[in-house]
Order: sequence, then C-alpha cells, then structure tokens
Amino acid sequence: MSDDTIRLVTIGRIIRRRRRLLTILALVGALVGYGTSVLFPPRYTASASVLLPGQWEQRELMTQVEIATSSAVVDRTAATLGWRGVSGAGLRERVSAKASDGNIITISGTAETPERAQRLADQVAQQLVAFAARIAGDSTDTEEATGPETLRQKVEETHRRITDLAKAADPGQTVESVQARTALEKLRTSLQEAMEKLDEADPANNKAGLVVMGPAVRPTGAAPPTRTQLIAAGAVLLPLLAVIGHLAAARMNRRLRTEPEIASALGSAVLGTVDVPGERSVPRPEGRDPRARIRRLLEVDTRWDVPAPRSSGDEASRRTRYQRVCARLREQLPAPRRLLVVVPDGDEIARRAAGHLVEEAGTDPSPASSGKGDPVLRVVEVSVDRPMVPDRDTESGALVVLSAGNWTAGELAGIAGACADGGHEVVGVVVAGPVRARPAPPDGRAEDKATPALTASGHATGESG
Repeated sequence: MSDDTIRLVTIGRIIRRRRRLLTILALVGALVGYGTSVLFPPRYTASASVLLPGQWEQRELMTQVEIATSSAVVDRTAATLGWRGVSGAGLRERVSAKASDGNIITISGTAETPERAQRLADQVAQQLVAFAARIAGDSTDTEEATGPETLRQKVEETHRRITDLAKAADPGQTVESVQARTALEKLRTSLQEAMEKLDEADPANNKAGLVVMGPAVRPTGAAPPTRTQLIAAGAVLLPLLAVIGHLAAARMNRRLRTEPEIASALGSAVLGTVDVPGERSVPRPEGRDPRARIRRLLEVDTRWDVPAPRSSGDEASRRTRYQRVCARLREQLPAPRRLLVVVPDGDEIARRAAGHLVEEAGTDPSPASSGKGDPVLRVVEVSVDRPMVPDRDTESGALVVLSAGNWTAGELAGIAGACADGGHEVVGVVVAGPVRARPAPPDGRAEDKATPALTASGHATGESG
C-alpha cells in the first residue's frame, strides 16, 4: 500500500510539474493520429452468415472456414466482382471467416465503402456454397453423381437374387435346406446394414448443401480504428509514454539525497544544513540558444523530482543555522584560516547559500566569534564535468556547499579529488535546501524583534558548539 501511494504521488507530481509538456505532447499525438487517419482512409466491414445443416464435427467446421478464405473461393469472387486493380491475392487480405455455435460460418469482407463491403461478403458466401456443392457431389459431374446410385442398384439386384435362391432351395426341413436359408437371410441382413451405413456416410443425405442466411447487412460505421479512435489514441499515448519515461529516469537516478551519502562521497563530515528561501528571481539571461528557449517553453528547465520546498521559519531562524555552521568551523579549525567555499557549477541554491554563509562569517556578533575569529571565506564555482580548484595559496582548506538530490557520487568524488589536487583539505560539507519564506509584515515589527533573538541564539551556538 505504501509503495502504491508513493507511485501515485510521483505520477501526480509529474503531471503537475510537466503539465505544459504533457499538453503539447497530447496535441502532437492528436495531430499524428489525424495524419494517420488521412494516410489510411476508413474501411467498412460487412458480414454474411452461411448455415451448415446436419451434424458437423469441429475439425470439419474449421475446414470449411479455411475453404472460405482459400484462393479457390476468393479468386472466383474477385473474378465475379471485377473490381479494377483488385486481384484475388489482394482480396484475401480483406476476407476473414470464423465458425460459431450452431454450425454457422460468419464471413466478413472489408472495403472502402459500405456498398463494396456488402457485395464482397455476399459474393464470398455464394462462392463458398457453390464450391462446397461441387465437393459434396451436388454439381453436374455425372460420374460423381451416379456412383452411389449405381451401388444401390447393385445391392437391390443382389436382394432379388437372394430371394430367388431362397425360393429355389429345398422347401423341406432338412438340415441342409435350413442352413442354406439361414445363410441367405444373414447375407440379406448384412447387405441392409451396409446400405444403412452407406446412407449415413453420404454427405448428400446427412449433410445437405450449405445455405446462405440472407444478404449481408450494409455497415453504417467504419471499422476500427476509426479517425476518432486514432486521434484519441495519439493524444493519450504520447503523454503516457512521457510519464513512463519520467518514471524510468527517476528509477535510474543515482543522485545522492541523504547527508550520510553526500559525506561519504566527499570524504568529510556534514557541518550542518541551511535554508535558502525561494524567491521569484529575475530570469537569467540565456542568450539566443534555441534549445534553452524550447526547454523554457516546455517547462523542462527545472527538475520535477525534487520535493516541494517545506515551510520556513522567520529570518532569525534561518540566520541561526548559518551561525551554527560558522561556530562549528571555528571549533574545528585551530586558528582563523582562509577557506575556499566550493560550489558545484549550476547549483543555484548552493550558490545563494554560500553567499549567505560568507556574509554571516564576516558579521557574526557572537562572543565566540570575537574570541577565536571567523575563517575568511572565498566562493569558487567548480564544474562537475571537469572539476578544477585553484591551487593552494592563502587558503588552507575547502568547504563544500551543495544542495541534495542534484549530484551523483562520482561527481562529488571528482570535486573531492580536485580539492586534493589543489592542495586543499575538505574540512566540511554544508547541505543547502530550498524553503518557502514567510511574507514579512508590512509594518516591519518582525525585523525589530528578530535582532535580540539573533544575538541570543548566536551566543548559545558559540558556547555549545
């Protein structure tokens, strides 16, 4: 149940944050479906039923179904219809047959118009009946028609001969005469049974000719897929594929989200987490890059799989987090040092957090700050593709500031390796997260109350570490 809930929430987040992309894909899919319906015009299907009287086994019904779609029937149908450009081979793709309960074969014909579909189904049914009649011996073939009748005549003649022999036998009650009459009667009985079995096996007696059960009904609607179905399928299929692609990408995502994973990848400890209030910043200049414009148009320039920013406290609580990070740096470093604040290139949240951290380190009013001295921080942005950190000069360490869920273990290991190559030891990691800032009251009283709280919290942080 928990997994299903998470999946539903994830799908809802995709739809909510990619609604413009999904809407455009739905329109494109509808246009593709419409174009497909234009390239492949609608077709109509009519059906005719043929009755097979008598007792038929299932395999015999399947044989009649195969005959209905065979070249022997379809080629004759094509010759009878005489449609221009339509041969028997092309017509076989438009004809289908199936057997149903009650010894009924349903023959379906598909054509460009309802009239043609009706004629095709009727003609195939008639040709099937004619072909079955020729096979069963109902045609004008003299040899096939007179074979069973000649056999019956010979049997009747044998009956008469047996009767004559029985009369000519000794009418007495001798053993020989009784045995002769008994043998003749047995022969007569055997002949009668043989003729009964012959009559049962004769398809002309037990399986009458196939019957067409009326003309095919002219279709009133196109056979699926219709134009409406193609448009609807295209409008649904493309957004569905996009959602599946987003889920697959999220499944394969290897970006680190937890603090222990980030600390392990960088080989250092996490000094704390800081909040960065979200704000409607001015759009960054993107030049004339058409791909950037397209991404902005489709709203894919921002990630969808990050959770919604949580609610933040006031400005005082946010500054307290930065002061605690500075206090931990002072306790960890033996003396005031210059540090590089390494920020991954493109991490806007981390860049803003690093700026606040530098500002806070220079203006920390706590007693611990005046006693030990804050480290001097300098921010540098490092590309994760080819990380390069300035060589050690006045700085003697590096503080990595980043946001969770944006970087893989390999990318963070590359940053740590670049720091080591530059002669900088990674002294700590700060994880920044976006929050929703509370709107400030218009009278400004919140700012007046925040200053004493800042001083008190900074003092407590400096003492406790």
